[in-house]
Amino acid sequence: MQNADSPAPQPAPAPQPSHAPQPPPAPARTPEQSTHGVGPWPGGPDAWPDDDRYDPELLANGDTRNVIDRYRYWSIGAIVAELDAHRHPFHVAIENWQHDMNIGSIVRSANAFLAHTVHIVGRRRWNKRGAMVTDRYQHIVHHDTIADLVEWAKDQRMPMIAVDNVPGSVQLETFDLPERCVLLFGQEGPGLSAEAMDAADAIVEIAQFGSTRSINASAAAAIVMHTWVVQHARLG
Repeated sequence: MQNADSPAPQPAPAPQPSHAPQPPPAPARTPEQSTHGVGPWPGGPDAWPDDDRYDPELLANGDTRNVIDRYRYWSIGAIVAELDAHRHPFHVAIENWQHDMNIGSIVRSANAFLAHTVHIVGRRRWNKRGAMVTDRYQHIVHHDTIADLVEWAKDQRMPMIAVDNVPGSVQLETFDLPERCVLLFGQEGPGLSAEAMDAADAIVEIAQFGSTRSINASAAAAIVMHTWVVQHARLG
């Protein structure tokens, strides 16, 4: 109960409108956005770099693509040309008889590890969602059959190293991957076809220590590509 001698409580002050600057609206999403990216080039057109590698549309509107900072604002053609100058000599081949959902992720890993080319064997169409648009920067070739891939590899004098945990395979961790080679992967579930294994110059498997028989096909492909990097790539 309030004391009669106590001052009456004062009403709380009404909230005042805020004059603090509001953050700008988020940039429109693009199919390639996986990070916040960067906004328009500071300073406007007068400050744009005089360099043909830069894309005027990206300079004007910002770059939300999933690319490293070095390639911010560069056109796709300029990025591909730069990557082509440094690509590693290993290739990646994937069987695609059942429209495998892992192919997109494998293409993304091939881009990350700078594989020379990705070869898709079987169905021409593949699910690109997992690639996160990295297929724009990665050379991709289609072969109708394993025989077509084998003929191409022989013409290039390039050994094919199949990856599957089958009897007679060699542990990847003890195997010296050739510098120039095709890393051949099967589909989720059935693995490599018998024709692919028969055509391979070697078959390797990834060491596992748990209860599962196999790991995801895209995860296996990333492990093998990284093993190639550890053995052959120039770091730094």
